[in-house]
Amino acid sequence: MSVSKPVTRREFLNLIAAAGGTAAVLGITGALGMIPSSAQASVPDLMQLNGRKKKVVILGAGIAGLTTAYELIKAGYDCTVLEASHRAGGRVFTVRAGTLIDEIGNPQYCEFDDEPHLYFNAGAARIPSTHTNVLHYCKELGVELEMFINENKAAWIQDDNILGGKPIRNRELSTNVRGFMAELMAKAMQDGDMDQPFSNDEAEIIMGLIRSFGDLDSNFKYKGSDRAGYASGDYVTHTAQFEMIQIRDLLKANALRNVVTDNEGETGPMLMQAVGGNDHIPYGFVNKIKDHVKFRAMVTAIELNDKGVTVQYDYDGQRLSIDADYCFNSIPTHFMAGIKHNLPAGYAKDMKYIRRGTAMKGAFQAKERFWEKEGIYGGITWTNQPIRQIWYPAHGIHKQKGVILAAYDYGNGMPYTRMTQEERIEMMLAQGEKVHPNYRQMVEKPITIAWHRMNHMLGCSARWRVETPEEQRIFATLQAPVDGKYWCIGDQISHHTAWMESAMQSAHFALAELDRRVRAEAASA
Repeated sequence: MSVSKPVTRREFLNLIAAAGGTAAVLGITGALGMIPSSAQASVPDLMQLNGRKKKVVILGAGIAGLTTAYELIKAGYDCTVLEASHRAGGRVFTVRAGTLIDEIGNPQYCEFDDEPHLYFNAGAARIPSTHTNVLHYCKELGVELEMFINENKAAWIQDDNILGGKPIRNRELSTNVRGFMAELMAKAMQDGDMDQPFSNDEAEIIMGLIRSFGDLDSNFKYKGSDRAGYASGDYVTHTAQFEMIQIRDLLKANALRNVVTDNEGETGPMLMQAVGGNDHIPYGFVNKIKDHVKFRAMVTAIELNDKGVTVQYDYDGQRLSIDADYCFNSIPTHFMAGIKHNLPAGYAKDMKYIRRGTAMKGAFQAKERFWEKEGIYGGITWTNQPIRQIWYPAHGIHKQKGVILAAYDYGNGMPYTRMTQEERIEMMLAQGEKVHPNYRQMVEKPITIAWHRMNHMLGCSARWRVETPEEQRIFATLQAPVDGKYWCIGDQISHHTAWMESAMQSAHFALAELDRRVRAEAASA
C-alpha cells in the first residue's frame, strides 16, 4: 500500500510516544540501532594506598554509605561507618517475622509466620536489568537473584469509572486500548501532513506493524480481539471472545495510564529481586565490612578543620568523636538542620532545598494463595482507589501462604500517613474487597509502612527536577566536595532518585573525585 502523505521518522516516533508510551519508542529505536546499549557499571578503579594512612568516616549505612566503605576498604583506607538505626540499608528494608517497623507513633513487630518465603520488601523492591552497578555488587557479594514479575496480563484492573467498578483482567482492558491507539496511528499515517517521507516500502512495513500492534482488520479498524481472552470456551471447546469495550467507556478509566505505562522507564527491562528479600544486598556489604560499622551511633556534630573532619556521635550512652581525613555523608539532608556543623552558609542553605517525597506501603499475610486459583502468578493489579496497587509474589508458588502487597502509593502517601493503624488496615481491606470479594476473610497479620514517619528517615526519596538554572546550581553545589574533604552522597544527590542504582552511582561519583585528589597528592609527593 502507499500512504497519501509521507511521515518522517521523528514524527512517527513522536506519534508512537503519544499513543503508546516510551516503551514502544524504546522498542523501535533499539531495533533500529538508534539508542546505545546499556552502560557498564561505574565502579571506580581506586588507587591502592599500599600502607599510606588515610582515614574516612562515613555517615549512614544505606546503600551509598556501604558502597563507599566497601570500595575504600578494598583500596586500603581505614573506614568507620556510623549508622543511627539498629539496621543497615536505609530504605532498602525487608520485613519478615519479628522485624521491628520503627515508625514514630506507630511501632509494629511483624507477625508473619517464620518461613523463608514470607517476607515483604517495604522499601526498594525491584532491580531493573539495566541497573548494572546493583547487579555487579550482587554478583561480587554473592547475593542470589530471582525474577520479579511486574506486569501480568492475568492480573486485574479495577476502576470505579467503568463497568460499574467490576474488576477486569489487564489483558482485556489493555487489548482494547492498543486497538484504538493503533487505529488512530493508522489514520494519522494515512492522513497526516508530513514531509521527508518513508519510502512506500517502509510505510507498508510500518502500517503492517501498526495493524499487528492493535489487531486491526484489513480496513485498519479495531473491532475487538481474542488477545483480550475468551468469554467462554477453552482449548477443546468452541470459544467466544469478550465483547469489545467501546472507546467512550475506555476514556472514563483512570487506570488507563497504568495499563499503557506499567512497563515503562525503569520497569521496562527485565526486573529482579534478591532471593529471600532485598535487604540481603546491604547485608552483603555488611558481611564484608562488619567490623567497620557501628549501629545506633547518632551523629551530633560535624566539623571541618585544617587536618580533615571531626565527627561527634552518641554511642552506647557516651558522647564520642572521630577524626578523619575525609567524610562521606549520606544522612538525609533534612536531618542536617538538627546536627551541629560548620559547613559553608550557602551550602547549608542549599541542603534545605531538597524536598522529600511521601510514600506508603501495606501488606498482609494471606492464609492461602488465592490469586493462584485465579490464574495469577506474580504481577500487579491496578485500582483507582487510594491503595492503588496489589502485588502478588512470584516466589513461593504453590505453597500454602504468601505475603501480598496490599497498598502502595509512591506519589502521595500523606493521607495514609495521617491515619491510625486501624484506619489503614480497614482501608486496605475495604478497597481490596473490590478486587477480591472474599479478601477480608483470606488475609491476616497486617503491616503498614508510612515512610514520612519512619525513624531515621522521615520521608521517602528526594524530589529533584533539575530544570531551572537555580536548581541545577544547587544540585552541582551539593554534589561537589567541600574543601576537598567532605561529600554529600546518596540517591538524594542523583538525577533519578529512589533506586539503589542511584545511590551507588552517587557514591562512585564522589569516590572518583576523591581518587583524583589522592592520585594528584601522591604524584606531587
